[in-house]
Formats: sequence, C-alpha cells, structure tokens
Amino acid sequence: MAYPHAVAAPQLADANHDALIIIGDDFSSLADASLSQAISAQQAVDARIGKQVTLLVIDSKRVILAPTGPLNRDYDDVRRYFDAAKQGVLEAKASGSTQPAILLANVNQDSRYKHALEVAYLGACQALWQPLEAREFHGQAIEPISQISLVGADEAMSKALNAIAAGQYAARDLCGTEPERMAPPRFADYCVELFADSKVSVEVISDINTIDKDYPMMSTVARASYAVERHHPRVVKLEYVPEGDVERTLMFVGKGLVYDTGGADLKVGGFMAGMSRDKGGAASVAGFMKSVADFAPKGVKVIAYLAVVRNSIGSDCFVPDEIITSREGVRVRIGNTDAEGRLAMGDLLSEMKDRALNEVNPELFTVATLTGHAARAMGPYSAYVENGPARAAKISRQIADLGDLWADGAEVSRSRREDYDFIRPRTLADDVLSSNNAASAVTARGHQFPMAFLAIVGGLDKHGTESAQPLPYVHMDIAGSGVEGGDWQHGKPTAATVSSLFARYCL
Repeated sequence: MAYPHAVAAPQLADANHDALIIIGDDFSSLADASLSQAISAQQAVDARIGKQVTLLVIDSKRVILAPTGPLNRDYDDVRRYFDAAKQGVLEAKASGSTQPAILLANVNQDSRYKHALEVAYLGACQALWQPLEAREFHGQAIEPISQISLVGADEAMSKALNAIAAGQYAARDLCGTEPERMAPPRFADYCVELFADSKVSVEVISDINTIDKDYPMMSTVARASYAVERHHPRVVKLEYVPEGDVERTLMFVGKGLVYDTGGADLKVGGFMAGMSRDKGGAASVAGFMKSVADFAPKGVKVIAYLAVVRNSIGSDCFVPDEIITSREGVRVRIGNTDAEGRLAMGDLLSEMKDRALNEVNPELFTVATLTGHAARAMGPYSAYVENGPARAAKISRQIADLGDLWADGAEVSRSRREDYDFIRPRTLADDVLSSNNAASAVTARGHQFPMAFLAIVGGLDKHGTESAQPLPYVHMDIAGSGVEGGDWQHGKPTAATVSSLFARYCL
C-alpha cells in the first residue's frame, strides 16, 4: 500500500523529517523554547501566523504552522486537528517535503482531544490520497510523501495507525474508482489482491446461476447487467479468524453498487452523476477488514459479505410492481427500482443471520450509501439505525461515542413501529413492500424504514429482544458521511466507519 506510513518519534529529536508541521490553537509556548522564540519573531512581522497555514524557514528547515482555531467551545471537536493536518500536510507537500513530522502544540487536555495526534495523522492521509486511476496513469509519484513521523507517538500507536490507514486507503480506492475500472469483477480482483497472503480468507462467487439461486433479490438488481459480461455481479466473502479464543463475532454485509442508474426508475436531471460511489458501504467494510488483517486483533472474529453489482437499465431490467421471493421466503413487492441497495444486501443478510445463530456473541451490521434522507437528516454524519437487542447493548452508542474521538462522527436513530407499518403488504400477494415511489429525502423517516425492510427480508425480525435467540443488528447508512462535502461526483471518499469500528473492536 502506498499510504504514508506512520513512524513513532517519542521526542522531536527522534523524528526523521524534512518538514515540521506544528498543529494547535497557540504557538507561543512550545516545549522547544528556541522554536517558540523563532516563531514569535516571525509573528511580529507576519499577522497571518495563527490565522492560516503558514510556511516558515527556521534554521534552514521547513516549519509549517497549521492552526486549529478555537478548541474550547461546546461544539468544537477533534476534527479541528483533522482539518488542520490536512491543510498542513498539503503545504508540506507543495514545498517539496517527502517525510514530514507532525507535532502538536500544547495538546488540549479536554477528553475530546485524547486522540488528537492519531486523528491528525489520519487527516493528513485523507488529504494525500489520490484516486486509483490517477496513480495508474501518472504513477506513484503523485503521492510523494512516504512517511509521517508523529512526535509523541510510540510503536504501539504507530502499528494501530498504520492498520487504520491501510484500511482507509483501500476503502477510498474501492469507493472512489470509476465504474468500468471498478466494475464487479475488478472490484473482486482488487479484494483478492488486497488480502493475498494475509490473515483474511477470500471467496468470490461469480457464477450467475449460483447468484440467481442463492441470492434472488441481488440477482433481480443485477439482471439487466447480465447482457454485458464485464458488468456481471460478484459476491465477495471475507473472513478473519483470530488466534486463540473467539470472544465476539462481527458480521458485516456491504452494499457494493458499482453503478446505480436507478434502473427503470431512472435517475434524471443530473442525479446519476457520482453513482459510481454507491459502492461506498462495501468499500468501507473491505477497508475495515484490511485494518483487521494488518492489526490481527485477539478475540474478535470478523465475517463480511459484499454485494457487488451494477443496477443497469435495459430491456431485462426489473420494474416496480414485480414480486420477488427472497432467500428467506419473503415475497417482496418492488416499489421503486432505485431502492436497489436493500435488495442487493437482503439475501446476504439472511445468510449471515443463519451463520450468526452458531457464532460466539454475534453482532450484525449492514453498511451502505443507502438513502438521500440520511444525508439530508444527518448532514456529514453516518446514521446508525439499530434493532432492540443492539439498542439494549448500546452498540451504536458506543461506536458513535468513539467516532467522536476519532473524527468519524455518527448519529444514532431509533427503529420504530411506523417503519414497519410503512412497508407492510397492501395485498395478500406479497409480504413486504421494498419502498415507496418518492425520493427518500422527501419521505418521512426515509433512512429509518429501510432498516425495517432489511430486518424482515434478512429474518432478523424473528430475533428481536422478545425472541429465544436475540441477534443485535445495526444498519449503518453512510450516504451523508461517505464523501467529503457531500459531493458524490468529485469529493474524496472518507472511508466512513473504518476508524470508529477499529477503535471499538480492535483497540
């Protein structure tokens, strides 16, 4: 992986660097008195210092000052460091640096900033990533920074950070690459290569007859793509088994829509642009698995199924009003073909549920760029919708609270009876409605009710709190958090959920 590796530098003198990026809200009293004096002298003649990123030359060395702005207000959070590091490392890169160091000035003692150094490194990595197609065309020279020294870090911290960074790098690649370069077969190939000689096993299901038989809802979504061999769907199965005893089993299903035209309910008016990023959920799941593979945590088993498919438009595309019988035996009436992600994941979730019944302390997740409503309601935050057992165990709350400390924010939503009422069957011909025919962004509870649909078609509605075998389940909608600035066509993928999941289950 070409991401800039984190290198521990317990003291500034230990850093092997050609530029020093200092991040903080005040540069007047650094531990290195001579450095503080030099900065103060510069500040006397340059009013920009402390207000914007500034490059200084001190003792013939590059020093970049990256101010965070205020840190003491109720609404400030660790993203102040994340954003400052992004700006600082880009200034270092522009100046010709290839091995910068990051130093935090006067680390804020508020608990919100306990992982500020780690987050600063991850922010720098976010800024430096370049798209896979760009690297393949221009060469790796477009990512010249090979390592970042972290002043105050130890080897344990750098090991964890390198694992997170590797996972986020892979997630950005898988999410951010255009639809032909990352068509389903090539998405699967990337995963096979990513986990070669690792602790994660990979199985790829490519046979269309098998997909038709075992995953009928995913097959329905893929049907119009069958006319084009390079667009044929793939199911990618990943599994990590730790050394020693298993204490917990994490089970993920990721939405990997490599392109979503909307199908027969075609996206018009420019809304199709950016839909090559509709595979962001599967990308983040694969990225988390890469982090797990590199870090090899004890006690945690992780299983992931990725539904990698293209929702094409054509003479054989599925249409509203069709009734599809799912793997679970549930008769699904199609309400809107642009609500395809829940169909692609549903049968995989059903299979995962069956496996969960025999696993140790299972927790199930679906991860998807699922609804415009999540982006409208939550802005740049992930939306977590959980069932009763997950809510009782505070699974979403714990992940979201850690996400606040790792610049990977989320909001927790409730699943309620209105969500199940919304998708109830209207006739005896079907058991559940996949969606309404309006955009989710203008539908009440537009990001919550899809979780109810997934629970039903996945069979998890039979494993609620009142059941003999409750199964915790969280649906993670990253439609608002998956790319920078909500710009699905041009924004950099963020690898949403990777760092918070890692912090919760691996550290």
